[in-house]
Amino acid sequence: MSPEENHYLELSTPNGETIKVLKKAHPQARRLRLTVTSNGARLSYPEGTHPAQVFAFLRKHVDWLERKLDQLQLDGSGPPPLLPGAPTLIPLRGETTQMVWREGAYPSIAQEGDKLVLTLPHNQSKRALPAARALLRSFLEAQIRRDVSRLLARYTGELQAAPVAVRVRPLKSLWGSLDTRDCMTLDLALALAPPAALKYVVIHELCHLKIRNHSPRYWNLVASFYPEWKDQRDWLREKGHALKAELSRLIGER
Repeated sequence: MSPEENHYLELSTPNGETIKVLKKAHPQARRLRLTVTSNGARLSYPEGTHPAQVFAFLRKHVDWLERKLDQLQLDGSGPPPLLPGAPTLIPLRGETTQMVWREGAYPSIAQEGDKLVLTLPHNQSKRALPAARALLRSFLEAQIRRDVSRLLARYTGELQAAPVAVRVRPLKSLWGSLDTRDCMTLDLALALAPPAALKYVVIHELCHLKIRNHSPRYWNLVASFYPEWKDQRDWLREKGHALKAELSRLIGER
């Protein structure tokens, strides 16, 4: 068995199929947590949790897990297309969230409990998909800007430097950049990632205000603000492709 396979558990379902679940201990985890996105199933748990307890937790939730994976249609061809009126599961801030459609007088998008609700007028049925994508893009950008404003308020004073502006848009390969005018650009797909991943990217770019290279001195500066930065870098390397594909599915461009 390869080292990579050691990070997975294989779970047999009642109908005889096998589900592969990525497992990872996390130093800040307080409980076992199972999530499902278009990239597959993931189980995080507190460090020191006995393997038998981890597997028992999976067995307890096997029916839920199989149902969520079926809803996502994980057949290796990527996330399912966005269809007006059809509920779908999306990753939002690292959480598996159900997106549902509703008819109403005015176009809107809002979180209601554990659901993301898209409301569109009935007479816009022919333009439902582009209208929904425009709403989704605005909503995701607002999520990022809210979090970034808090991060900037927390770290720019200590760093004694701040970007002149923050742009949010889809990026093909990068997660963020800082240009020569000190304007920060962030990938819109970070709205789908856990807040910790966004935090890493923001701190990464903020530290470039002081050091424009990736020297050991630069990484020491990053670590001084975020000691766990390597975990988030590795998470983005592992999940990034699926996350960007999910954004493309939602807003229709890349």
